[in-house]
Amino acid sequence: MNPLLRTDRLQLTPYTPADEEEFVALFQDTSVSRWMGDGPSTEEEDRALFGRIFTKVYAENRFEVWAVKADGRLVGHAEIKPTEASGGHEIIYALAPSAWGRGLGTELALALVAHGSDTLGLTEVHATVAAENAASLAVLGRIGFVHVRDIQEDDGSTTRLLTRTRVSVPAAAQAR
Repeated sequence: MNPLLRTDRLQLTPYTPADEEEFVALFQDTSVSRWMGDGPSTEEEDRALFGRIFTKVYAENRFEVWAVKADGRLVGHAEIKPTEASGGHEIIYALAPSAWGRGLGTELALALVAHGSDTLGLTEVHATVAAENAASLAVLGRIGFVHVRDIQEDDGSTTRLLTRTRVSVPAAAQAR
């Protein structure tokens, strides 16, 4: 079962069935979903994805995935999982536009890195980010991720593979 993670302003908790509407709203927001996976999906596909979190990810203990909450409201989504693109563990996160511009992305990414290092024992953590996603690239660059290589996607777009090696994470940003 996923551990609970806390930062100064965020709580990362396992999803519950009650989170479905907020999850779907987050994934249906095209300003968010344009940067996730293959881009925006239908509402039906997002509801099926939410269902698979319980029937596959949690039930089979595949990897860790969390609802990201601030002040009791779902404001994002986070994961840490093994991926072929990196050959290691990748952090994945998304925040609702209402959470942008307040440093929450940095706080969230640092918590995921700390969890990967301190709990999972990883010596490096990866992230894949669309080359055009300047905001996410800036967040990851500020916390020590470095560009490793570009991946050319089938649709002609470019994804950047970034890696952060194990370094100490400031205490205020560590998951508690």
